[in-house]
Amino acid sequence: MNNPLSLAGDLDLLLPITALFPITAILLVTQDNPYQTLVLRGILGSVATLLFALLGAPDVALTEALVGTLLSTTLYAVALRSAMALRLHDRRPPDASTGLDSEVEQLAEWISPLHLRLRLVSDPPADAMAPRGLHGWLESERRLVLRQPGLARRLQACRGYQLWIEQGGELVIAEEDQP
Repeated sequence: MNNPLSLAGDLDLLLPITALFPITAILLVTQDNPYQTLVLRGILGSVATLLFALLGAPDVALTEALVGTLLSTTLYAVALRSAMALRLHDRRPPDASTGLDSEVEQLAEWISPLHLRLRLVSDPPADAMAPRGLHGWLESERRLVLRQPGLARRLQACRGYQLWIEQGGELVIAEEDQP
């Protein structure tokens, strides 16, 4: 039976692996990109799993690998996929909203620094008008109406906002929910 590594004799092997733990944790909390955070969370769990296995705790290592790394990373990926989308009701006339026109492409490029995907909904279900359903709507003549002032401020801080305004676009905050 193999003996676990000891701090006395195997410090030269354990020290680099142990040093990866706080380095990865610091990188994890300083990331702006949520997708990079997802990858770093997986790396952090893998380093912890390796460290527990080397120190002779296979049960803790297995638990960390399955729950701490695999399950939490999967749940985080699912949450990111659903939460990182700007959902807008497309209220433009049917002839103006066919295909990916330049207006929609520019809007998608505008929101990309916030790591958001653009999701246009042509006929939203009745319950999508709840505050968590849609973020706003896109009207004809480049008029974007948003429900959340905080989201509007974040979009205005992006570089694409100036281009949107220069090309005749408008960003408006909705005064109240409109069906």
